[in-house]
Amino acid sequence: MKAPVEIAPAQGKLGILLVGLGAVSTTFIAGVFAVRKGLAKPIGSLTQMGTVRLGKRTDNRTPMVKDFVPLASLDDLVFGGWDIFEDNCYEAAKTAGVLDERLLEKVRAEMEGVKPMKAVFDPFYVKRLHGPNVKTGKNKRDLAEQVRADIRQFKEANKCDRLVMIWCGSTEIFAQEGPAHQDLASFEKALETSDISIPSSMIYAYAAIKEGIPYANGAPNLSADIPALQELAAQTKTPITGKDFKTGQTLIKSVIAPGLKARLLGVNGWYSTNILGNRDGEVLDDPESFKTKEESKKGLLDYIFQPHLYPDLYGHLHHVVRINYYPPRGDNKEGWDNIDLVGWLGYEMQLKINFLCRDSILAAPIVIDVALFLDLAKRAGMDGIQEWLSFYFKSPMHAKDLYPEHDLFIQLMKLKNTLRYLRGEELITHLGLEYYD
Repeated sequence: MKAPVEIAPAQGKLGILLVGLGAVSTTFIAGVFAVRKGLAKPIGSLTQMGTVRLGKRTDNRTPMVKDFVPLASLDDLVFGGWDIFEDNCYEAAKTAGVLDERLLEKVRAEMEGVKPMKAVFDPFYVKRLHGPNVKTGKNKRDLAEQVRADIRQFKEANKCDRLVMIWCGSTEIFAQEGPAHQDLASFEKALETSDISIPSSMIYAYAAIKEGIPYANGAPNLSADIPALQELAAQTKTPITGKDFKTGQTLIKSVIAPGLKARLLGVNGWYSTNILGNRDGEVLDDPESFKTKEESKKGLLDYIFQPHLYPDLYGHLHHVVRINYYPPRGDNKEGWDNIDLVGWLGYEMQLKINFLCRDSILAAPIVIDVALFLDLAKRAGMDGIQEWLSFYFKSPMHAKDLYPEHDLFIQLMKLKNTLRYLRGEELITHLGLEYYD
């Protein structure tokens, strides 16, 4: 075995700064308070309930992840963030309507103590939302400096030793890399001129990375995944990851598609439609924001199926994605999938999936895991793109000229092997020949 990586201890308080204190953030925060009080279990969280196998299967060494690597304790977390609405987290959680009011009342005092800072927001990038709790400044550079000041004040006021930032805000309009994104000098000049190609999420990402704070993007919009901010992350030794939390329908696709490919079953068509009625659904009712989400959701199948390698099986795949805003459902999202399969000798089959899920309930454990793993990465001296966290995202960040890995099971193997690597344990290949030699 190699020597373990030197990891600074998780001492003191870890501040988790959330951009957007809506349904996902308040469900996450309330959940942590509830778990601390013994009111509920952190179901869905790999850091809190997962295990990692070490050595041979016959060694019977399977510690909890949180006992294997030095993660921050839930008792040491402090929460803060920004939102365009002035409601504290208790009020915002009641508005979101995700959690039962009886549970909320039991953590009410703690939730009321988390109040939003004024947000950087421009309705040009998110057209269906408007709120009063918004910063003003002479340009986008000024707004970024205001966010940096917020970060420092929060850290000092809450006596935090370390911070992470996670974008849990709405999906911004579709954007692609442009001249302002190619290097840090161009980006900072574009901040000065309030270039339209720099949306609000990039301002937050810049502020966090400039401060050396790990940053994750939970939405599909262009954010830290540009050369300029990756250059900055290298300078400040900051871990970054994203993008777009893998929750409902895409989670199911990343489970089902690898299974179909493993058995070399052809797929002629995959029709996906969703209904949801929360704020995310309202935002995605705007065609420009939907375009961003559509690109994120559709790319996964191309990478998993690799039609260029398997043209007979997947070369004629028709992949359709629809999202419909349906207010009566609130946060209870429903996804329908119809998959047209081709089997032996070209005989046709179908697979139909109806997933009635809860969007924020699936997202909340992702937030805790990503926050704790990013903090671990920072203390372990890992900076730049953290591809080992692809497990949590629809559109994982990856190195230039490298295709992203979307197979959920390969992603999990990559994540756990990274933890083994950090602790100096042998990586597991699942070859298994040693049991039969």
